[in-house]
This record gives sequence, C-alpha cells and structure tokens, in this order.
Amino acid sequence: MALSQPTCDEYLRLTRRTLLAGGVATAGSLLLPRSLRAAPMLASGSGGEGARGDVLLCVFLRGGADACNMVVPYLEDNYYKLRPSLAVGRPDDSNAEIRAIDLDGFFGLHPSLSDLLPIWDAGNLAFVHATGSPDQTRSHFAAMDLMERGAIDGLLSGWLARHLGSHDTGNSSTLRAISASAYPSLALSGSRSIAVNNLAAYELKVNAGRKQEIRGLIETLHAGGDRVLAAESKAAFSTIDLLSGIDPDSYKEEGRLYTDTFGAGLRMIAQLIKSEVGVEVAYLNLDGWDTHAEQGLATGVHPSLMSILAGNLLAFFEDMKDEWHNLTVVVMTEFGRRLKQNGSLGTDHGHGTLMLVLGGGILGRKVYTSWPGLADDQLVGPGDLAITVDYRDVLAEILRKRLLNQNLSQVFPGYSVDELGLALDRV
Repeated sequence: MALSQPTCDEYLRLTRRTLLAGGVATAGSLLLPRSLRAAPMLASGSGGEGARGDVLLCVFLRGGADACNMVVPYLEDNYYKLRPSLAVGRPDDSNAEIRAIDLDGFFGLHPSLSDLLPIWDAGNLAFVHATGSPDQTRSHFAAMDLMERGAIDGLLSGWLARHLGSHDTGNSSTLRAISASAYPSLALSGSRSIAVNNLAAYELKVNAGRKQEIRGLIETLHAGGDRVLAAESKAAFSTIDLLSGIDPDSYKEEGRLYTDTFGAGLRMIAQLIKSEVGVEVAYLNLDGWDTHAEQGLATGVHPSLMSILAGNLLAFFEDMKDEWHNLTVVVMTEFGRRLKQNGSLGTDHGHGTLMLVLGGGILGRKVYTSWPGLADDQLVGPGDLAITVDYRDVLAEILRKRLLNQNLSQVFPGYSVDELGLALDRV
C-alpha cells in the first residue's frame, strides 16, 4: 500500500520555489537583493525620527502549524471526539498516550514544547490562541502573502518594511533588518533588508589578492550607471565590512547549545545582536508544518518540529539573558489545522491558529484569547477553529509599546487596532 504524502502539493511547490529563489539573495549576488524587486523601496523616516526600542525577532512556522495540539484546549469534548488518534490527553488522564502540561486550568502544553516552561515560569512567554488573519483562504501561497503584507490586499510592501519606513531611529546600518535565511521575507519587502544564512560565506567571492581591485571596479561601474545598482553596491560592501569583524566560529553561546538548522539561525541572530551592528528586526523561518499525513502525537513530524522550536527558543532565552529586557520574539504561522483528523492520521488546512510572544517586556504566564469554542456550531468553514483575535492586534501592540512606533496607521493602513494588553510600555 502506498504511503500518504505528508504535505500537500501546494506546499511542496512553495518549498521548491523558495529554495530555487534563495540563491539570488546570497553573498554571491549581493549587488541586487530580491527585496528590491519585491516592492517599491519605502522612504525611511516618513514618520519622523523616534527612539529605538526592542530588537524584534519574528519566527514564521511555514506550512500551517497545528495550534490545538500545541496549546491544547483539554476541557473541550469535541477536541477528543474529532481526534481519536491525535488528541493530547488531559493532564489528569493516566490512560492517555501523552498528557498535556496544565497551563491555566483550560489549556495545556504539548509535552514536546516543555522546553518553553522556564520562559513561561519566568513570566516572559504568552500564547495567543484563536488568532490569525481574517481572510478565509486555506491556500499556503495566499495566506502567507497576506499575513506578511499585513492582511491588506493590493499592498506590495510587507508590514515590517512599513514599520521600518515609518519609524526612523537614526540607524543607518545596512543590518537594521535581516532575514536569517537564503531569501528575504515578504514581511520585509520594500525595505533595505539583507538575507544572510552564513556569516562566514558573506563576502566578495574573488581571489583574495584581487578583492580591493574588483571592489573598486564594481563601485566605479555602478557609480556611473543605474542609481539603484549604485546604492545596492554601496550597501553590499558596507554589509561586508560590518560582518568582516565577526567570527562565527569563535562565538560561545551562554547556556545550552543550539541545534538543527533553525538553531543555527538563532545562534547567528544572537551573535549579530551582541556584536551591536545595528540589528533592529530579524526574521527566521522554520519549515515543515504542513502535516496532512502521519502527523504524530508523541513522536513523528509534528512533535519533532515542536521540540526543535522549543529547545532552540530556550537556548536563545539563556544565551540572550543580558539582552533579554531589550528583546521581543513573535512566533506565527499562516493558518491552523482542521479540528477533525483525516484518514491519513494527519490534519488538513484550517483557519484559527496560535501565536507565541516572548520577551522581557511581555506580560506572560497567560493564554490570551476570546475562546470561540469547538462545538460543531462554533467551528467555521469545513470544521475549523474560528479567529477571534486578529494577529495584527498582537503585532501592532508590540510595535507601539516595545519598538516605540507611534505611526501604526502607516504600518496597517485602514485597520483599527484593538490591543490585548500583553506587553509592558517600554520606558
């Protein structure tokens, strides 16, 4: 019998597309980053110069993470009715294969996320449940695109690019915004952002003895030609100069070691922040959450991804302890999963999902939600968790309170923000 495909064709095409596009924005072709072609460049400082707040790290779980198996609504009977093989047991169910770790008497944490508990116990981790983008699409392409652009159709720029363009902190570093991957994030589309996934490889790849000569030729060529190429040439060489003094091999993390490719990205971000090269916004992806088949409960694809996520976030928390009061981390995904498990022991594309918010300025130890319920008449579409918290409310509150951007109408134009009260005002 043929095995079921664990992910859908659309997600496989999306993954192949981003991998193929990734080579365009690496050090081998620094002189014209993809971010330039994605959207018109936004003018920095259109909202006036302001104070610099937290460094913001955005982690995107690509593929649509299963919110209800991450933070489990264990008092909901319908959760167990519709997931006979995939439901995480109640904290007091001694007969369950695995049991949720109680958070607040209603929600419990999947055991594979237990590495998050020290951050939760410190009061620096909050979950936002039944959240997401208000659009009804179940398409990876459309959902990611809308979420990273700010759920506003027709805008070419990303929400983070509009934040950077509307809040001038006086920071001219070319590393103000970085994607810790081979390709820039759509959320940064329209900003002067850098995609780098290997500090050691970020250099002008020519014979060592001819680097200055080649650099001079490129600068001369671009100076007399296209102004965009000239600006990007200058930015690329400025970035190379900034990174040339950073030795990734000598970096010693505080606390536990990072693991996996995702951990390597967090480690690089930590080193850049500590090196004080001007990073204000960083973006990092963790792929693989499209679990249509053999999702797994105690072991398997989904528990493994949760373990990678939690273990590396704890490593980042320990590593950045001296900078933690100046950091905010947001974890999001394009949509959640169908409540009912399918015939392949997986879950299909859903709607409402989960966000994680971490940082020294976060009012944690709480699941923020207006819980819609999981009864049949409370589900939406073909049987999905409803959205009662717009994800832009979470992002906007963080931008205003922690990153000190008071120009939210430029970041999310036409949207009226309703803050949750999950962050402290930065002083």
